[in-house]
Amino acid sequence: MTDTLAEKTCTPCRGGVPPLTRDEAQRFQAQAPDWELGDDAHRIQRSFRCRNFGDALALVQEIGELAETEGHHPDISFGWGYVTVSLSTKKIKGLHENDFIMASKIDRVFDRSGRPLDRQR
Repeated sequence: MTDTLAEKTCTPCRGGVPPLTRDEAQRFQAQAPDWELGDDAHRIQRSFRCRNFGDALALVQEIGELAETEGHHPDISFGWGYVTVSLSTKKIKGLHENDFIMASKIDRVFDRSGRPLDRQR
C-alpha cells in the first residue's frame, strides 16, 4: 500500500474475487482507523454526530456525490443529529479494498468540510 487509500480510485468488482480476510481487512483499517470492522470482518461502519437534521442531510448528500463519482455505494442511515455509514462489497459478500478507499475518502470529505461535526466511533 504505497499510495494512501484516499488517493486511489475504486475499481469495479466483478465478483468471483474472495473477500478480504480478517488480517487483510485489519491492515487496510490502519489507514481508516475510525471505522469499525463488523459482521465478522465482512463490513466496516462509522457514525458521525451532527448539530441538526440539516447538517446530517448535507453530509449524506456529500457522501452520495462521492459514491456516484467512485461507483461504490455505501448503506447510509441518518436522522436528527447523526449519520451512520456502512460499507461492504455486495458482489463478494464481504470487504474489498474499495470499501477502505471509500472510507478514507469519506474521512477526507469530513475533514475538509469545515462544518462543526463531532466524530463518533
